[in-house]
This record gives sequence, structure tokens and C-alpha cells, in this order.
Amino acid sequence: MWCQRLAWLLQGRRGSTGHRWPWLPRAPGPILAAPARCHPTAPASPCCAWQLHQDHLELRYGSTVMRLDFVWLRDHCRSASCYNAKTNQRSLDTASVDLAIRPQAVRVDETTLFLTWPDGHVTRYGLEWLARNSYEGQKQQVMHPRILWNAEIYREAQVPSVDCRSFLETDEGLKEFLQNFLLYGIAFVENVTPTKEDTEILAERISIIRETIYGRMWYFTSDFSRGDTAYTKLALDRHTDTTYFQEPCGIQVFHCLKHEGTGGRTLLVDGFHAAEQVLHQAPEHFELLAKVPLKHEYVENVGGCHNHMIGVGPVLNVYPWNNELYLIRYNNYDRAVINTVPHDVVRRWYHAHRALTAELRRPDNELWVKLKPGKALFVDNWRVLHGREAFTGYRQLCGCYLTRDDVLNTARLLGLQA
Repeated sequence: MWCQRLAWLLQGRRGSTGHRWPWLPRAPGPILAAPARCHPTAPASPCCAWQLHQDHLELRYGSTVMRLDFVWLRDHCRSASCYNAKTNQRSLDTASVDLAIRPQAVRVDETTLFLTWPDGHVTRYGLEWLARNSYEGQKQQVMHPRILWNAEIYREAQVPSVDCRSFLETDEGLKEFLQNFLLYGIAFVENVTPTKEDTEILAERISIIRETIYGRMWYFTSDFSRGDTAYTKLALDRHTDTTYFQEPCGIQVFHCLKHEGTGGRTLLVDGFHAAEQVLHQAPEHFELLAKVPLKHEYVENVGGCHNHMIGVGPVLNVYPWNNELYLIRYNNYDRAVINTVPHDVVRRWYHAHRALTAELRRPDNELWVKLKPGKALFVDNWRVLHGREAFTGYRQLCGCYLTRDDVLNTARLLGLQA
């Protein structure tokens, strides 16, 4: 079942229900009919037509209509004098480009756009490259392919855990783990030696560990050693961590080393799936949650720990060019005084927040798992909310935060889209 879902995703379908992600705009149709300057192309090549405007080139390639600014076209030249192919870095000084520049000549063949500039320099662009890298091309793509899920979808997918030895010693095991993680926002590694030291080795396989106010590897019981509800036996409602950081931690690792008692199951909720439902039902709520900035705050004065952290950002964070959701910042415990929202907006924000909360709390969106020694859980803290039921007895947990950039870097080096 999981293989079927992956194949289905890689064929270009987005989301978990067979539809495009609703926050992704539909592929735009032709915006302007290009003039009849269409050059003959090979039968398998899309038809290409172009037209010069005052400050940009309009290029139609297949079904994509691109508007390419002349300064942009000069700035992105990939000739040897403008771009270092060995380092993949720009050599051209962007500030030296005349902001009124305009090509003297334009030519297009079956695969390539040729531009001759006033100083005689020639820039060449592959049409496929332009179709992928133009604003119009990017608007039709997702940065991060995902499968959205509720509890039933995730269980039916039968996403496999990865064995610790395979994870640590083989690229195949690591790639399988990362593919699971990228698609679902959670992934498990089995047969981990239940120690903090072995959990640290596991985490370092995919990322640099992010040291925070909680240290590098954190280890806690219900002793209230920190000024946080997590260090108690109380239930924790669904939330994302470190919302009070300007950049919330990207990935969280959990490993239960010991539990002598009852309860304590971990709750997982796909925040992006809940946001999708809000967008379907009330797009104005989604838009408000993506635009209104809030403060989250952490004030701690316990023992030798003294901290006052403030993070600012909307509940939902989207890429502006394609409206793709990439981060949810949701923590009712740590949300600070709402003083960044005017009175004529705040009531509407509360309605929007209530709609999202209702989706996050729907029982069919709740995936409950029992963490046990030897089974490590990785959670995408930018996407998946976690919580906990109350428990009795002695419970030891260890874990850490990982730098998101390094996890995605590892995935890309293994050939995954991340």
C-alpha cells in the first residue's frame, strides 16, 4: 500500500486524497496569446513563441507562458565569464548590470534561447531550464512533495520502520527512512540500544544536533526540573515545540528509555492535513492564519535556569509564490499576549484559530503510538504536532533537536526532493 502511495505521489499527484493540494494554485493557462513568431520544432518538442516588450521577454513554451525581465535574463547568464560551474556560484556582479538593459538580438531554436546584449555578450538558456526556473514554472511546482494523513490514512499506508543497523550502515536504509520522513513528517527507527549515547549516534547520522537552552541531548523525567509542563506527568495537548524561537527547531527526536507505569502514549497529528481541511471549508480563515503575526513566549526561572525567549510569526507559514504551506507554529501553552493584531481583526483571528483547533482535535486525525525502549521517533516539528496522555510511574525520555537544513541536505545528497 505504501509503495502504491509513493508511486502515486511521484507521478505528480499532491496531497493525500487524490487532489492537488488546495493551497497550490492550479497550473495557469496561457495568459497572453504570443504573436505568430513560432519557430518550427522537432515533433516531440513543445511549440515555442516569443515577444519582446519594453522591459521583458514574453516566452511561451508548451503550456507555460513566462515573463522574463531583461535584467533577470542578464543576471542569470550561465556563461563561463558569468557563472562558475565548478563551484555553482555566480561570478557576475549583479550590481554592475544596467537596469535599463535590453537585448540587441533574440533567437530561439528547438531547445535554446539565445540573447545578444549591447556589449556583444551572448547568453544561452535551455528552454526546459527556463520552464523550471521561471517564476511561472516555480508557481506550478511544490518545494516539498508530501502525503497528508489522518490516523486511518497513515495506518493503511503501513509505512515501515527502518532497522537501526540498516539506518546507520547503509545508504539504502537511510534513504528509505528519509523518504518516509519527508512524505509523512514522522519516521521510526527500530532496535536502537536504549541509551542516550546510542540515540545521539542515531541523530548524528542525518544531521548536526541543534543545541538549545535545553542543552544538546536532553534527558528528562517527571521531576519538574525545568519550568515546562513537559517535565511533569500531566497530559500535553497537541503542539509544536519551540514556537518561542525566531526559527522553531526543525526536527525532534524522541526515545523512551524506560517506563514503569501506565499511560503516556504519544499523540501525533498532521498539522498540514488539518490546515488543508480549513482551507477547503473556510479559505478566509486559512488566509488570516497565514498573515497575522503572533508572539510566542517562554519565561523560565527554575533553579539555575533563567530564560526569556520570544518568537514572532503567523500560525501558518506559506511560500508566497505558490502558497505552499511549509511551517505551522501552534502552541496554546506558549502563545503570548496577542498585541500584534488590531481590534477589527482579532475577533476574526479567534474564529480562524478555533476552526484550525477543531480540525487538529478531531479524533480521526489523532495517531496514538506507545513509545518503548528501542524504538526512536523522528518528528517534523514544522509540520506534525505532538502531545502526550497523562501517565503514572517512572518514565525516562531522551532526545534532541536537529537542524532542518542538515536533514534536507542529507536527503538531497541521496537523490530525494527535499
